[in-house]
Amino acid sequence: VQLQASGGGLVQAGDSLTLSCAASGRTVSNYAMGWFRQAPGKEREFVAGISTGGGSTVYANSVKGRFTISRDNAKNTVYLRINNLKPEDTAVYYCAADRPFSLENVLLSRAQYKYWGQGTLVTVSS
Repeated sequence: VQLQASGGGLVQAGDSLTLSCAASGRTVSNYAMGWFRQAPGKEREFVAGISTGGGSTVYANSVKGRFTISRDNAKNTVYLRINNLKPEDTAVYYCAADRPFSLENVLLSRAQYKYWGQGTLVTVSS
């Protein structure tokens, strides 16, 4: 599976942004998907995850209420909608995919994901 993240850019605090992750190579309808981010000088952290059919989602506590993960399996694409962007959201955002043990599982850790996109940079100015 090849993953291509896009949609990042320079935005102002309070703006909204939607990141996209387009998959190719295989149909990802049987893959759990996730978004991670890595801020300068920090480790890559889990942001949000979604099950194969989209029925289950999990968010990091730090982004709950502002981030929404969704997927369109017909388009082989996963999205991350970010509202009310804050300077602390500045990071490279990565999408990831892997086949879960159960179709309703959401994968939460880096080690659980085999396939990664190249990342898209989001910079939030205050």
